[in-house]
Amino acid sequence: MNQPAPSNTEHSALRNDIRQLGRTLGAVINACEGKAVYDVIEKLRRAAVKFRREGDVKEGKVLERQISRLGDDEANSVARAFSYFLHLSNIAEDRDQNRRQRQHELADQEPMRGSLQHALGLLQAEGITPRKVLRYLEQACIVPVLTAHPTEVQRKSTLDLHRSIAHLVEHSGSTLTPSERKQLEQQLTGLIVTLWQTRMLRREKLTVLDEIDNALSYYNSTFLTAIPRLYHDLAEQLRPVRGTVFDTKTRPLPAFLRMGSWIGGDRDGNPSVDATTLEQALLRQSRLVLRHYLEEIKALGTELSMSRSLGTTSPELLALSLASQDASAHRIDEPYRRAAIHIYARMAATALKLTGQNLAVRPTYPAPAYQTPEDFQRDLQVVADSLDLHQGSPIGQLRLAGLLQVVSIFGFHLATVDLRQSSDVHERVLTELFSAAGATLNGQAVDYQALSEEDRIALLRQEIHEVRPLVSPWINYSDETEKELSILRMAAACREKFGEAAIQQSVVSHTETLSDLLEVLVLQQETGLISPAGDDATSAGLMVVPLFETIPDLERGPEIMAKWLDMPEVSGRVRHAQQGIQEVMLGYSDSNKDGGYLTSNWALYCAERQMVEVFRKRKVRLRLFHGRGGSVARGGGPSFDAILAQPPGTVNGQIRLTEQGEIIQGKYKNAEVGRWHLENIVAATLEASLAPATSLSKAEDENMAQFGAALNFMSEIAQHSYRDLVYETPGFNDYFFSSTPILEIAGLNIGSRPASRKANLKIEDLRAIPWGFSWAQCRLMLTGWYGMGSALHRYVEQGCEGAPPTRAKRLAQLRTMNEVWPFFRTLMSNMEQVLAKTDLGIAKRYASLVPDRKLRNSVFNRIQAEFELTLDLFRQVCQHDLLANDQQLRAALGERFAYIDPLNHLQVELLRRHRLNQEKPGNNDEEESRSQRAIHMTINGVAAGLRNSG
Repeated sequence: MNQPAPSNTEHSALRNDIRQLGRTLGAVINACEGKAVYDVIEKLRRAAVKFRREGDVKEGKVLERQISRLGDDEANSVARAFSYFLHLSNIAEDRDQNRRQRQHELADQEPMRGSLQHALGLLQAEGITPRKVLRYLEQACIVPVLTAHPTEVQRKSTLDLHRSIAHLVEHSGSTLTPSERKQLEQQLTGLIVTLWQTRMLRREKLTVLDEIDNALSYYNSTFLTAIPRLYHDLAEQLRPVRGTVFDTKTRPLPAFLRMGSWIGGDRDGNPSVDATTLEQALLRQSRLVLRHYLEEIKALGTELSMSRSLGTTSPELLALSLASQDASAHRIDEPYRRAAIHIYARMAATALKLTGQNLAVRPTYPAPAYQTPEDFQRDLQVVADSLDLHQGSPIGQLRLAGLLQVVSIFGFHLATVDLRQSSDVHERVLTELFSAAGATLNGQAVDYQALSEEDRIALLRQEIHEVRPLVSPWINYSDETEKELSILRMAAACREKFGEAAIQQSVVSHTETLSDLLEVLVLQQETGLISPAGDDATSAGLMVVPLFETIPDLERGPEIMAKWLDMPEVSGRVRHAQQGIQEVMLGYSDSNKDGGYLTSNWALYCAERQMVEVFRKRKVRLRLFHGRGGSVARGGGPSFDAILAQPPGTVNGQIRLTEQGEIIQGKYKNAEVGRWHLENIVAATLEASLAPATSLSKAEDENMAQFGAALNFMSEIAQHSYRDLVYETPGFNDYFFSSTPILEIAGLNIGSRPASRKANLKIEDLRAIPWGFSWAQCRLMLTGWYGMGSALHRYVEQGCEGAPPTRAKRLAQLRTMNEVWPFFRTLMSNMEQVLAKTDLGIAKRYASLVPDRKLRNSVFNRIQAEFELTLDLFRQVCQHDLLANDQQLRAALGERFAYIDPLNHLQVELLRRHRLNQEKPGNNDEEESRSQRAIHMTINGVAAGLRNSG
């Protein structure tokens, strides 16, 4: 996110907030733990600050020595103290961001980059009218998708306290009276005491139902407020100038921005997700949104007090009023209130029908339930139209307009829940089904798993055209097969109950072949999601979405999609059931773990460009679903820049992207912060979709042959460098598991999903999320830069075929790429942030945990050499030092490193003790448990301090 540089006054305001929170925390620790513990923490804090600010090696040794002398209980208190200080600093920084945005708007300066106002201004300058933007929004689709991927280490109780503290900090200021200020300070102290005395860590592993509830809490705090406000602001900016507010018509904008979720339906590698969790996800989502509607209708009835004797109503509104069974004589001449009471009764009946619970908070009467959200919206629109026709438009803008918009966005389901499963599971299920049914191909019995790809496609196509069922109710299948069939049947039932928007996609992880996609069509046909071919070959079902994850998968992806779209069985479905749109998901995590930072990003970029051409030739609209994580290695970084850096033609008003782990909390902790991040996504999508070719993109096209050749060469070098270290260095597996807290992270109760796909200790079987999270904990984060130095160095010094002839010209070319090519500039900018957070001194302390001295030195020296080379080449290409152009982030990191560093040093010490204790015969379980808790607290604090480590 691009922000204006903070002034000295703004820096002072941020520092004042941090100091106030820090002083309060210190007072709480002193009162709760005693002066001796407080003095230990304060001594460590002073040494860490002095070491970080002055680089005094002596102070660094003092810090290490002090930490090594801590007893277990003291270590526990130190870990909590520094972790909570970083939590509170994050709150202050978020408040500062909101403050600077408001001051920028109040100063009537140029619109901030990333804002809707800035995006619409750019479009207007290019001759794109508000009417054209509105037409474009009618077919646009922008969907942030919340996932339960486990990098959020904070408990919901802690996050709720953060929200309360943030609310108090937000309302502190110079306008408070002395008594108000004293009361605020007392409340703040009370909340921080509660925070200190609240258990930081979960005792039990999260269940999927816990994850569903955690995600739903963001709707009440953020989405149900922020999204309608964003629509309102956009509508105001697009509305033509009219004479008075009475000319405003209460009409919702097209619902182009919606919410998605994987929680409850993503079963890839998570044995806890099943038909029950899918049903519960949608039941709980529906319960939340229907309760919201009831609250809003109740408030609406209170507000719409207009008397018929003082105004006129439309015949439709009068009919709605007359349908009400409200018997109060006081409201006999208040048709709007009577209409609201009837709408409330119908919504109460709807909630009872869909959730099985009476959600009404006021007495009501039996009324017909709404069959669809559109029915509900029609009644609301009757009220709005009557107001508009009779000088009541300003009344409609108070609450009714927002409610109409909310219904168009959230329906009765709140968020679309995706299904996701690995292609390997689908393959095993169909192997069993075909075998049990005695399926044949060309007159021969088949073993599906043993078939060639060509024969698999033939068998699946044959089955798609079969009317008779493949699944028999009289056959007992394996648990895995029964589970898969059950969740798909539940999906069909939920779509029937909550509407088709409740579940729309089936994502196929590890898509490697065309048959991986056809398998899902067959399974849908067998479970009621798609009608048999004899009824309607194009009947609505779930869109089959391939997920291309590894480097080879990304390279094969365009060819697979060409074959998919060319199949008659598919092309008809795409045209009719999918409105001419096909979605493709791209995985950032596994491709990074597979090939490293540069190769992953370049493979993704190339796959996208090729996809555009494949889809253009077939006249199908491409919707890309970006599987982004929090860390730069997993596609993280500012969403605004990431969207604008996509290849031309790949956005086109259609984009879905995952929001994962601690990033959900970071972006959507409250309505103000959440609204800004959502605005960034919408603004970037509009710019990328509607802005005609700028000089920058023209320069990219004109130089793409040379740029592409350079990236192809560098990608090959970077991938070789990365894989040579990670997969081909003898002993690297041992180095990783010894020098990082990966095993301890696996024991941290931060999600329902296992950290590894298999029980053994191999990097190949680790999930990409804990892989990157572990490197962040030890401050190396090599997943976000390793290989870049070698690649840039080789290109500058050696070049490739077609490259400029001299070193100076090759370096100049890289500098030009950084200036004119959004993809390369974003690649370098994101890497810059990772390099700035990397600390080799601390990383070397983690390396000391590797028992094999020769292995330790060999691997660490290679990592150090590559880091120094990468940093040197970054400076040469970008022509500035790290974060020289982002003083705000540089200052913030400088402050927070002084509090992250002690946690890293403490974590190393605790890991050393814990591992030694495990080796002792008859080790004490209670001591080991206490040791693990302390380690987990340091993990919590480091993650909070780095903010985007997952």
